[in-house]
Amino acid sequence: MRYLIMLYGPREGLDALSRGDFGDWTNEDVTAMMEHMGAINDELADRGELVDAAGLTGPSQAKAIRLSDGTPTVTDGPYLETKEVMAGYWVVDTETPERALEIAKRASLSPNPDGVDPGGVEVWPLQEEGPAPE
Repeated sequence: MRYLIMLYGPREGLDALSRGDFGDWTNEDVTAMMEHMGAINDELADRGELVDAAGLTGPSQAKAIRLSDGTPTVTDGPYLETKEVMAGYWVVDTETPERALEIAKRASLSPNPDGVDPGGVEVWPLQEEGPAPE
């Protein structure tokens, strides 16, 4: 079964990181985080479970479409005003739901500097294709 594993982090921190401003993060912190995520990518690829993965740009670069009087209107920023935003994702194809949760738990252990909110991880099953409508 396929799952979407979404990584979340603090909005301000992700915008800063996408500009190359590490804020509370040292070069070593960024390297440790990237190595942690890279090791997960490598393991998933080696096991044949990796379908897709990507990190996202900072939320200030996101666009949203909202209906305004029935007309789609492009707005700046992510679709919700939230403290945390999606930082990246994996789409995995695993034998069991427990394996998808195991991957997400490992991702949640990504190194962070002391005092920096590590964000969260969500796991969503993807709908399997059903029969074509008649």
